[in-house]
Amino acid sequence: MATTLLKVKNLKVAYGGIQAVKGVSFEVNEGELVSLIGANGAGKTTTLKAVTGTQASAAGEIEFLGKPIKGQGPWDLVKQGLVMVPEGRGTFTRMTITENLQMGAYIRSDGGIPADIERVFMLFPRLKERRNQLAGTMSGGEQQMLAMGRALMGAPKLLMLDEPSLGLAPIIVADIFRIVAELKAAGVAVLLVEQNAQAALAIADRAYVMELGEFILDGTAADIAANQRVVASYLGFQYEGASAI
Repeated sequence: MATTLLKVKNLKVAYGGIQAVKGVSFEVNEGELVSLIGANGAGKTTTLKAVTGTQASAAGEIEFLGKPIKGQGPWDLVKQGLVMVPEGRGTFTRMTITENLQMGAYIRSDGGIPADIERVFMLFPRLKERRNQLAGTMSGGEQQMLAMGRALMGAPKLLMLDEPSLGLAPIIVADIFRIVAELKAAGVAVLLVEQNAQAALAIADRAYVMELGEFILDGTAADIAANQRVVASYLGFQYEGASAI
């Protein structure tokens, strides 16, 4: 039986009097790729921020590897193996690609950092070609790859990705999702927040559909992709075998 890495129960988040997340519960198991899909404003990013401690939660329980982590900040979570790539990438623009990757390993003291940088370069050949280039001079797609590579340098047990395809050209989006699938195949657990539902469901094991701060549906990615309401609302095409909720 797979180990549960992340377990969230009855999570609630409010901005003033507005309930942004209304008591959601979910989990991610070892080696699993789980996707949260939904429209812009559904509460997906807020959910991730609450997990990582960058947004206070009003109620609920959050456990990582069986231990409560609610209230801990990103620094503490990275040391435990929970790493997030935020929307907007957040690269160190005045540092080179190599320096950004080294910063991703800042918490580590082992001797495997150079080898892991080379592994990142194998995943992202474009980064290797530009290893001495300043991050701020790269394209949006290249910066997204760098942000993901930097996160991997922290040796995560669970990698959380917030809208990795946002604003990118279709050919770059295909590259990003291919790499996410490769990470999952290599044993890295992934929690993927994504508006591109079709691409997310194509590589996920399980998925949760979020609307207005609540999960309206969850199950295997294949079942979610065949659901009539999901098809009509998020996938943008008709599927004859789609089922109703």
